[in-house]
Amino acid sequence: MTDQTAPVGHIVRLEGGIAEIRFERDLPAIATRLVTLTDPEIVIEVAALPGEGLARGLVMNHSPELRIGLAVRDTGSPIDVPVGKEVLGRMFNVFGDTIDDGPPLDDLLRRPVLRAPVPLSARRVEDAIFETGIKAIDLLSPLERGAKAGLFGGAGVGKTVLITEMIHNMVAAYDGVSLFCGIGERSREAEELYREMGEAGVLENTVMMFGQMNESPGVRFRVGHSALTMAEYFRDDLRRNVLVLIDNIFRFVQAGSEVSGLLGRIPSRVGYQPTLGTELAALEERICSTDQGTMTSIQAVYVPADDFTDPAATHTFAHLSASIVLSRKKASEGLYPAIDPLKSFSRMLTPGTVSPRHYRIARAVRSTLAEYEELKDIIAMLGLEELSERDRDTVRQARQLERFLTQPFFSTEAMTGNKGRFVPLQETLDSCARILAGEFADRDEGDFYMIGTIEDLDAPGEAPDAA
Repeated sequence: MTDQTAPVGHIVRLEGGIAEIRFERDLPAIATRLVTLTDPEIVIEVAALPGEGLARGLVMNHSPELRIGLAVRDTGSPIDVPVGKEVLGRMFNVFGDTIDDGPPLDDLLRRPVLRAPVPLSARRVEDAIFETGIKAIDLLSPLERGAKAGLFGGAGVGKTVLITEMIHNMVAAYDGVSLFCGIGERSREAEELYREMGEAGVLENTVMMFGQMNESPGVRFRVGHSALTMAEYFRDDLRRNVLVLIDNIFRFVQAGSEVSGLLGRIPSRVGYQPTLGTELAALEERICSTDQGTMTSIQAVYVPADDFTDPAATHTFAHLSASIVLSRKKASEGLYPAIDPLKSFSRMLTPGTVSPRHYRIARAVRSTLAEYEELKDIIAMLGLEELSERDRDTVRQARQLERFLTQPFFSTEAMTGNKGRFVPLQETLDSCARILAGEFADRDEGDFYMIGTIEDLDAPGEAPDAA
């Protein structure tokens, strides 16, 4: 459809972030991109067709020039983004425009952001662990290569720090392409992450895309689809393995709720949109592996008011193979990363998937921590001295394990002064096996706080005082 033959309508109503456009002929389809005849263009995505000759759309990039009577052109296609090797090392917005002060990418192939997921018959499942170098994750909630994992937690418990540490640990050693998608996050975090990845030397194999907190709900709702379109090109056309990091999936759900409210839909449970399940599935189901390559995803998920029964959290749980739950109680005790080992889950932690030794040690660690949790009430009422000798041994081992599963991060070196540590899985297993065997019965539990492996116990000046 050329500019001369494209249907042109006029805005007849504006309300919040919604524009209603009247067309005399050829009404546009749902999800079509409309642009105003202004410079710069204002993008409107068609969201509903409420009546004859009327299209109702989401204003994606607000401008003071937006007004009733403004002419709007139908582009005949949805929002699209550039794809190709040239996007590596660059930072984009939802429309595929570069926002990193580099040269524009005008001549690249472009693809629509709304695409159907890969059919089930073409998908592939890989039973291989994606090692992160973070002890608590690799031991108790191992991530699956080619699957989706979520980091769940309320505000201020360390989701963004944990995902930043994973970027540091995994992107540098990753044999494919990494794509970071920021949905509804702060501009400061985007700038810091871009700078840190450049300093770490991993930017040339990374694509970054942001729909920031100050942008319209339409942008925050679509930026995840834009990012996955770029990721799918690397997987399907270039046959590369792709690591997709998303911060934060709850902001996608929240943007969908805002869009639903703007369109006048009746809210569902807890005020969320009635289409929450299908909208989240349309995004999540595009993340999968095929014979061409794997697509692995790690997603931060904000949990409102620490309520894990919130619909946003429960719907997200259903799409994941591993759920890493962050605990405010652990964070208040200074146990970072504040991962709750008893609530976190991974379908990889089964005898047929991980090694028998890994499964045995992980079960023993989890069992010890669970017994300690049950004994806490007795200790609070009667004191540690009233426990049997066996229970006192359990408490000692559990406290040592709790502190051993803390870890200094590379991403927090500047704030804590502690040098970050990457701990291979085998070293984590060896260390936990020695603690469970009672080899350190004479060591104070504080000695295990913020160390890498057991070998660091005797390294002078490595570990700070325990919290």
